[in-house]
Amino acid sequence: MRIDLHWVAISSILLVLAFGLSAWKAHTNSVIYSPQPAMQKFHELSATTLDGAPFKFTQLKGKRVLIVNTASHCGYTSQYAELETLNQEYGDDDFVILGFPCNQFGFQEPGSAADIATFCDKNFGVTFQMMQKVKVKGNDAHPVYKWLSKKNHNGVDDHKIGWNFHKFLVDEEGRLIASLRSGVSPMDPSIVDFAKR
Repeated sequence: MRIDLHWVAISSILLVLAFGLSAWKAHTNSVIYSPQPAMQKFHELSATTLDGAPFKFTQLKGKRVLIVNTASHCGYTSQYAELETLNQEYGDDDFVILGFPCNQFGFQEPGSAADIATFCDKNFGVTFQMMQKVKVKGNDAHPVYKWLSKKNHNGVDDHKIGWNFHKFLVDEEGRLIASLRSGVSPMDPSIVDFAKR
């Protein structure tokens, strides 16, 4: 049986384009919400900083918050630079960035807390608040990420975190108002407008 190489090539190209489009959509889609009351209060959550100190979210009352899961060896790792620019330009008493290192996607954050701190400082001069490495999906997901990803916690919608550098925006009243995929730049107008308002 003779295979027409021309049709094989066309089929292969179409498959690559379809896969590329679905991957692009998975990494660039954004969802913006009208503020809705949460089922579980965001400001009752807590986490641990990269240097091991407790961090209670009560201190975030009245602040706008960007939460992002980070990794040191990812194609999106360069977003650390944009996050730091955002922090330098708009980070103050009203806007806070919280980075949560995670090793669940391609094992791209294998280091210890000390390794992560050194990497962030040496390569990007990170000054925004970094947290201890956590799981962001599955049964062992950190409570902050359970809140972000479960409608019965955040009161808005379920979210699947598909890769590193997925961003969430939480307003001053602790309401989830946006879920932004990995491919959305930290300097995207939707994030900048949120940061500076």
